Amino acid sequence: MRNLGGLDRSLRVLLGIGMLVVFFQVDSSWRYVGLLGVFLLLTAALGTCIVYRWLGISTYRGSKGAQHK
Repeated sequence: MRNLGGLDRSLRVLLGIGMLVVFFQVDSSWRYVGLLGVFLLLTAALGTCIVYRWLGISTYRGSKGAQHK
């Protein structure tokens, strides 16, 4: 079930790409935080986020503009 809206997905793609760039450019212990970018890109591609589902959050608007849960 989808729970990510268009703006949310777009922001996840941008942040995910940015975090992966950090992963490949930085040589420190913070480098592995960049792997969260994979999670962001995956959730954006699927249109669903397990954390949102656990918290009961949905930014997805269906064809009539109603939010789905």
